[in-house]
Amino acid sequence: MIDHKKVLDTIEQNKEKWLNELKDLLRIPSVSADPKYKGDVQKAAEKVKDLLLQAGVDSAEVCLTKGHPIVYAEKQVDPSAPTVIVYGHYDVQPPDPLDLWESPPFEPVIKKTPIHPEGAIFARGACDDKGQTMMHIKALEMMNALGYLKCNVKFMIEGEEEVGSVHLADWIKENKHRLKGDVILISDTSILSKDTPSIDVGLRGLAYMEVEVTGPNRDLHSGVYGGAVANPINILCKMIASCHDEKNHITIPGFYDDVVELSPEERSELNKAPFDEEAYKKDLGIKALWGEEGYTTLERTGIRPTLDVNGIWGGYTGEGAKTVLPSKAYAKISMRLVPNQNSDKIAKLFKEYFEKIAPPSVQVKVTAHHGGEPVVVSTKSNGYKAAAMAMEKTFGKKPIPTRGGGSIPIVALFKKELGLDSILMGFGLDTDALHSPNEHYGLFNYFKGIETIPFFYAYFYELNRS
Repeated sequence: MIDHKKVLDTIEQNKEKWLNELKDLLRIPSVSADPKYKGDVQKAAEKVKDLLLQAGVDSAEVCLTKGHPIVYAEKQVDPSAPTVIVYGHYDVQPPDPLDLWESPPFEPVIKKTPIHPEGAIFARGACDDKGQTMMHIKALEMMNALGYLKCNVKFMIEGEEEVGSVHLADWIKENKHRLKGDVILISDTSILSKDTPSIDVGLRGLAYMEVEVTGPNRDLHSGVYGGAVANPINILCKMIASCHDEKNHITIPGFYDDVVELSPEERSELNKAPFDEEAYKKDLGIKALWGEEGYTTLERTGIRPTLDVNGIWGGYTGEGAKTVLPSKAYAKISMRLVPNQNSDKIAKLFKEYFEKIAPPSVQVKVTAHHGGEPVVVSTKSNGYKAAAMAMEKTFGKKPIPTRGGGSIPIVALFKKELGLDSILMGFGLDTDALHSPNEHYGLFNYFKGIETIPFFYAYFYELNRS
């Protein structure tokens, strides 16, 4: 069995080295959404491959797709041993708005914060997901060095997670022969707090849309034409507002038809997770919470679907004034989905609704970008049990099963194509500013992940032998 003290000693001896290696990866601006960063995304893939080889895998390669590449690697220990497939991603969100960063997004720095008095690394991708992916690479390196690895390991680290993993399904179908395994292990989620471990057993799905509203055939003088010609921005705002009623319930016909309602007992269990509403509001700088009437904050972010505007633009937004009545207005809208909603069905319902409510004074174009399905993971599987035992070993308390508000579309994909459950053993915090300026990852969390992951392998090996 694993010597816990030896694990901690090895981490202590390598802290500076492993932190510097993470910084090197974070310096690469691997923004998958912006074509101008294509070369940097490729560079990050090559870097991940080199790190895996350094950690001791038998083989590693950068696999090309029609989009950004996937890094695939294997470490075979024993053909009769169970196989763990590690999934992660090396691509990151765009860093905008740059003026809100306290330090450059691709120049990682260590800063102390009230939540992370020991320090946190600030950079785009620090937590989502380069820092969490690096935990698995460094844990493998440590297990190889100490002789603790008893499971076979396969790594599948992609470069398109932040744009919907659009080419991953095709690659998986073409490589099923290589992806035989027993469980998928993913660290792209959060724990409740540094002293309260948790494991996500549910994720929401996603339907991501873009709408374009067109009025006149050109921008117009707002004085000459204002009041006589429909303003696409005004119309778009009214259309978006109509998607919710006074109880913040989504008004799209059929939207809730397939939603699985939890029993009072299930809702009660969910709300047992520690939650400090005042601290939550203080962290976000808000005076009051907002959401669907009749549900708690934990329920609104875990078991209820949502519809949110992610961006809206049109007309003149430069310096000074320009009295223009714009020709077009645009918005990007995402809907988070819960079991048993289907992303294609919801996208279709949204499109039909938005086109129906448009007045005859404008034309509406609705485009579906990408989506993913919601998922619920069993707490009775060997994978979940191994993760729970590992966290209890290193945190000193049992993790709480939680429902995550985010979406990882590939979890449903893995189940469909490979028949494998995914274990969502993340180590981030909800306060890590994912997708926002000043994203960061606590040093405690980074090294706690490296400490915990070897125990997952040890317990998974033992559970699959019994």
